[in-house]
Amino acid sequence: MDTPEQAAEAPRDAERDAKRDAFIERLVAEHRHHVLEVGCGTGKDGLAFKAAGITYTGVDLSEAHVRAARAKHLEASVAAPDSLPFADRTFDAAWCLGTLTHVSNTDLYGVLDEILRVLKPGAPLAVGLRSGKDEERLDLVDGYATRRFLSLRSDETVLSLFEPHGSVKDFTTWEEPDQPGHYQYFILAKF
Repeated sequence: MDTPEQAAEAPRDAERDAKRDAFIERLVAEHRHHVLEVGCGTGKDGLAFKAAGITYTGVDLSEAHVRAARAKHLEASVAAPDSLPFADRTFDAAWCLGTLTHVSNTDLYGVLDEILRVLKPGAPLAVGLRSGKDEERLDLVDGYATRRFLSLRSDETVLSLFEPHGSVKDFTTWEEPDQPGHYQYFILAKF
C-alpha cells in the first residue's frame, strides 16, 4: 500500500477528476446527501464531496490513510469492503475508484453485495478499474518490495460481473499515461 506521502505525491488523472466532479453534480441535482467512499485513501476525493455540501464517509484498509483523511477533517474509518460497519440502506451513493481492482473475481460478488447492502434502493455506485486481459496476479507496487493483488479485467468481463448487481450506465474508458491497458469507469445503479 502507498504511504500517505506517496499518495499525496501521485499525479492526479484529469479524466478521473472530471468524472468525480460530474458525479458530485449528479448527487447534488438528485438531492443525494450522503456518500460512502470505499477505498478513501488519504481523502483527496472526500474533500471535493465535502466542498459540495455532501456528507462524506470514507473507509480504507490502511490505518495511515484513514489518519491522513481524518487530519483533513473527513469522517473515515478502517474497514474492509466485504465487512462494512454500517446499517442497511445508510447511503445515498457510493464512490469506489481503484479499490475493486484489488478484489478477486471469486470475491467480487460478495464485496458488491456488501457495498450495495449499505446503499439505498436506486443509489448510484461509481466504479473505476484498471483494465487488463482477464488476469489476476501479485505485482510490485511502484517498484517497492510490497506486493499487491491485482485483478485486471477486460471490458466484457467487467460488464458480466457487475450487471447482475444493477444497471450499468455511462461505461467509458480512457488511456492513462505510463499505465498498461486503460481505465474503466461506470455507474452501477442498485436494483
